[in-house]
Amino acid sequence: MTDFDAVLLSYDEPLADSLHTRLARVLGGTVKRLHGVRGMRRAYRLTAELVDTDQFFLVDGDFAIDPAFPASAVEPLAAGVSMRVWRAVNPVNGLTYGYGGLKLIRTSALREMGQAVDVLAALPGRAEFSPHTAGTTLFNQTPFHAWKAGFRECAMLARGSEYGMTDASAQERINAWTASKDGDFADYAAAGARDGLELARTAARDPKRFEALNDPTWLHRHFITLHGEQAVAG
Repeated sequence: MTDFDAVLLSYDEPLADSLHTRLARVLGGTVKRLHGVRGMRRAYRLTAELVDTDQFFLVDGDFAIDPAFPASAVEPLAAGVSMRVWRAVNPVNGLTYGYGGLKLIRTSALREMGQAVDVLAALPGRAEFSPHTAGTTLFNQTPFHAWKAGFRECAMLARGSEYGMTDASAQERINAWTASKDGDFADYAAAGARDGLELARTAARDPKRFEALNDPTWLHRHFITLHGEQAVAG
């Protein structure tokens, strides 16, 4: 049993229902859900209104928590820390890092969040990155979801990490994404990574265009434009 509330934030992920059930089973506490909210920044802020604890687990709708995750042993965030991120296994490229990982977040920090394309990078205070792995990010459930993951992540990595990652580390991750070859729809993740690099090349200094990374309607339309209607269903 955990001392923290939890919220699964989902939009259109096919496995979100079953992953919510799994999360509740592992955490054993209050696990709420926010689904289908348009506007990524708005959705994140709304999660803070669902919880009754000062800190809570924030979980993506495609995150499969490890059944052995020691929820009851999780320590609260220290003063000055707004978020802790546990690593997640990436199913298409062999990486294990914070992308798609489990988060413990300070409720007040979400209410005071600023502006950034990588929304949670705009939290006041500092982010803390755990060396431990909490599960797997199952973003590769359809061609579109796999493409979107590679597209958004590599566009942001190429533009420059908002978490202070070195250029060398960012390039290593870009290289892995563009070489994705394992698991379902890995070729779409690789294609998305390449398409994201192109967006960063042409729009990185145009905030309005780059903010489209957080617009689900634009992302789906762009995917179809680049890869065709036949790719949507796989």
